Amino acid sequence: GEGSAGCGWGGGGGCWPCAPSHACTELPVLCTRPQEGAPALLCPRAGAGQSCHLPTLHKMYNNCEIVMGNLEIVLIDHMQDLSFLQTIREVTGYILIAMNVFASLPLQNLRVIRGTQFYEEKYALFVLLNYNPNTTHALRQLGLNQLTEILAGGVYIEKNAQLCHVETVEWRDIMRDPRLEPVVGDNGKACAPCHESCGGHCWGPGPEDCQKLTKTICAPQCNGRCFGRAPNECCHEECAGGCTGPLQTHCFACRHFNDSGACVPLCPQPLIYNKLTFQLEPNPDTKYQYGGICVRSCPRECASPARGCVPRVGDWGSWGGGGGGCGTNPHYPRPTACEGTGAGSKYQTVDSSNIDTFVNCTKILGNLDFLITGLEGDPWRNISALDPEKLNVFRTVREITGYLNIQSWPKHMHNFSVFSNLVTIGGRSLRGFSLLIMKNENVTSLGLRSLREVSAGRVYITENRRLCYLHTVQWTALSRRRADLDIRNNKPRSKCQQEGKVCDPLCSAEGCWGPGPAQCLSCRHYSRRGVCVPTCRFAQGETREFAQGGECFECHPECERIEGNVTCNGSGADTCTRCAHYRDGPHCVESCPEGILGERGPIYKYPDSGRECRPCHENCTRGCAGVGGLRDPASGWRRGSPKTPTVIAVMVVGGLFLSCSCVLLALLYWRGKKIQKKRAMRRYLERGESLEPLDPSEKANKVLARIFKETELKRLKVLGSGVFGTVHKGIWIPDGDSIKIPVSIKVIQDWSGQHLDHAYIVRLLGICPGAQLQLVTQLLPLGSLLDYVRKNRDSISPQLLLNWCVQVAKGMYYLEEHRMVHRNLAARNVLLKSPSQAQVADFGIADLLYPDDKKYFYNEVKTPIKWMALESIHFGKYTHQSDVWSYGVTLWEMMTFGAEPYAGIRLAEVPDLLEKGERLSQPQICTIDVYMVMVKCECGATAHGPDPGEGPAPVPSPVPIPWGKIPALSPSPGQGPAPVPSPVPIPWGRIPAMSHPQDKVLLLSPSLSPSPGRVLVLSPSPGAGSQLCPHPQGRVLLLSPSLSPSPGQGSGPVPIPGARSRLSAPAIPPGWMIDENIRPTFKELANEFTRMARDPPALPGHQGKHDPPRRPLSGPTAPDMAIPTAGERGRATRRAPHSQRQGAG
Repeated sequence: GEGSAGCGWGGGGGCWPCAPSHACTELPVLCTRPQEGAPALLCPRAGAGQSCHLPTLHKMYNNCEIVMGNLEIVLIDHMQDLSFLQTIREVTGYILIAMNVFASLPLQNLRVIRGTQFYEEKYALFVLLNYNPNTTHALRQLGLNQLTEILAGGVYIEKNAQLCHVETVEWRDIMRDPRLEPVVGDNGKACAPCHESCGGHCWGPGPEDCQKLTKTICAPQCNGRCFGRAPNECCHEECAGGCTGPLQTHCFACRHFNDSGACVPLCPQPLIYNKLTFQLEPNPDTKYQYGGICVRSCPRECASPARGCVPRVGDWGSWGGGGGGCGTNPHYPRPTACEGTGAGSKYQTVDSSNIDTFVNCTKILGNLDFLITGLEGDPWRNISALDPEKLNVFRTVREITGYLNIQSWPKHMHNFSVFSNLVTIGGRSLRGFSLLIMKNENVTSLGLRSLREVSAGRVYITENRRLCYLHTVQWTALSRRRADLDIRNNKPRSKCQQEGKVCDPLCSAEGCWGPGPAQCLSCRHYSRRGVCVPTCRFAQGETREFAQGGECFECHPECERIEGNVTCNGSGADTCTRCAHYRDGPHCVESCPEGILGERGPIYKYPDSGRECRPCHENCTRGCAGVGGLRDPASGWRRGSPKTPTVIAVMVVGGLFLSCSCVLLALLYWRGKKIQKKRAMRRYLERGESLEPLDPSEKANKVLARIFKETELKRLKVLGSGVFGTVHKGIWIPDGDSIKIPVSIKVIQDWSGQHLDHAYIVRLLGICPGAQLQLVTQLLPLGSLLDYVRKNRDSISPQLLLNWCVQVAKGMYYLEEHRMVHRNLAARNVLLKSPSQAQVADFGIADLLYPDDKKYFYNEVKTPIKWMALESIHFGKYTHQSDVWSYGVTLWEMMTFGAEPYAGIRLAEVPDLLEKGERLSQPQICTIDVYMVMVKCECGATAHGPDPGEGPAPVPSPVPIPWGKIPALSPSPGQGPAPVPSPVPIPWGRIPAMSHPQDKVLLLSPSLSPSPGRVLVLSPSPGAGSQLCPHPQGRVLLLSPSLSPSPGQGSGPVPIPGARSRLSAPAIPPGWMIDENIRPTFKELANEFTRMARDPPALPGHQGKHDPPRRPLSGPTAPDMAIPTAGERGRATRRAPHSQRQGAG
């Protein structure tokens, strides 16, 4: 209406009339419009035409100058009068013009489209299908003659059959973004040309329709718009849409804010910085942001926090019909539009699947339906029941553009208070009603305390058996026609009155929505934040108030409370009866101004005895304490003082003295730092020398090592490099000190991690130094081979055991190729990457890290004695052949499923047993060929014979041959049958020399003798008889015929591999040495086990869960694949004749 102060977020989103005030005369009219996606204003029923649509547009945009939002003009007939749109100068969102048939668009005063919102996410001006194909009525001319700038967004003008002069408009001059291309096409063809004075750019055929170019004709010096072609005819940078001159007051529109006709980037701030006092001080010219305008005070419906005008907290009236058009309130959600339910929506009702989409919604674009399938669940669509507490999300809703339909409601909720902030039901899309509430048996009151308008459609409230208070509501003030009301079959008014369900006495005669003073449509006396009260706190209470328009407002905080008297008569600091602190002119202030910038410079004031702020004398440049002495508290001198020159001279002399002192102190500081650096270098480089006497085993130059942090060392350049690392020149900066000490830094190459990469080797990833050195390797979750065979002995097949033998041998051969000695090979140091892949771990770490440490201690913790070769125990010698010995022990662990070698024997006794010839016994599941490989791995006792006359010559160690290849012993050519050695008793640990015709081997097997304690000696020729010799235990011995250097020579002591006894025996005699070179290499071991793995035999005495049936072993050596138990030997003896038992051997 006339003198409207602005537009709010209530009342259908348009302009609303307000009482005349100073704000109405100095502010342009601001109008709001639905956000993008809002449905157009259509007529509800066919036959009504546009009679209902045009009044709605007239109400929203009459006398509006700035549309705060989008302008949508659709489905307007050619007979309608749209002249009320002529006052619009600016649209902040987009403009949509579609499906109209009027001839010209009456927006001739529109200058700027800001494009804060886009249509179709891209366009700020969208014109489409404005013609009727059945008649001649159509849009023929846009008429946007004053439009000079679109700040954001593009232009789309298509399919307007009779629209002319859109191709003649220079859209690039209007659109600010040069990257956008206008979409213009398929419009009118038979159009008159532009007037000759327009230069080819026009909005119509007349000379008054020429387009005003403000961008493409500008000189290069202009960075925006211009009002001419000359370099000095540029618009101010804050101008939008062009200008009439170079000043910021000559703009057609402002890019940011309009401050009393001048375009500025920001409104004057509440605080300004005083460069003299270095403080933020109150700005006497402060203004508040009200839309795009700077105002000195906000409308009464708005509060004025730091910078802008926002609605007051709890002020429901500012959201209703008397709105003053305030912006976002920090205490309320930012205005947000959400899609509703019902026809045209993807939701048919509010339910548990979509309730969360309404969080923080202030506007519902469409309808809201509450049906029983939504609240109690819909099993057909797999939707659960709605939690009633979630209905509180609708407390932020202030407008529904369609209808509100409530046919089901939670039983424990007796009102619709979740819609307590709902102001308007627009009724744009109807189903015969705008508000429908029916068959809610437990509802006793409506609770729609803020509802002020039902714009269109019927109000239908029926079949609510317990509903009261609705008879008190003046529905005619909410709905336009009484015929639109249909309220019946609810609880009778008389029964409601008998039960005391009537309006509160503080409510006026307009009625109420429910019980209590907060449900009144209007108050009888006063209201405070929407609640009716009998009176305001004028003269009592902690917070004092004043009344304006029947509402209680708080006084300004600087107003002093006066008991029994009125404290203020307005909201400003200039309306106080008495000030709480000081009074500066008409305003109450917390403190008197100090250094506030005025017309003639900073202003300083002091409080007098009456707490009035008085100005200081003009000579007081930094404030004053009063009038009497005209004293400047900062400098301490009086006006016209004769001591001024003396003071200046003293200050000059003092300044020179201070400067000299600073220079001297700087020199002393520099010299001190230099001396400190020398002392620090001496301290760091010379400390830590040991004065203790040297031990003969220690090296000279014993210095206590220091652990450096990586941040203390900085490498500069490379001095040299070698096999094990690189030497750098660097500096050492001790932690907590600034001294830089030149040092050399040797970087050890991580050759193990870089070069060792094999399928059967656990790769060493790195080393982490610290209090304890830490090695970082791959994590194999299956753990060690030792633990695995112990836990899974019943499910391990012979094939898997042989595969592990091959993999460990190949891994050790890889280390041998890389010249690495393991030193600690055992089943516990073989890890499983998977059940079918074993990897060797802990290889060569001692050599790599601590080459000078004493590593060998004969105890259970430090040294694995039971896995060590003889040469390693006696001489500390580690070679690849000593790793072969450990490999044999590791095989024994695998075949015994994790048994401990030499169990029950003390570690100190192990070396003596090995010297006496004792070796690990054959495992029960082990075939003789696998066991022979273990025996070969533990060979190595040889001797160099002494001089003649020193006793019998020592003989070399036994040389094992592959199983199944023992040659037949035949006589020499031309001789008779070879003589058979006579039976000779064999003391344990010694084997006599015996004559033999050929350099062949003899196999002595006590387990095949017919009686315990005898040794079977194979005949040198087939068919010869066998002789029996005593033997302490049943074990297999493989002896070489080369034990006898010459026929008939004496014998010497020889360790017997595979023996297992506690009998005493002499130590290694003088002249003997340990020769490990007779052991097989890892390459030979890998090849041997690879051969076995191709055709694995079934292991005796073991059947895995997944093993195939054992195949019978063929060949002459099959019976000796395993050593029988004592019982089995007895049974074999009883079953077989003596000749067969001989053949079995």
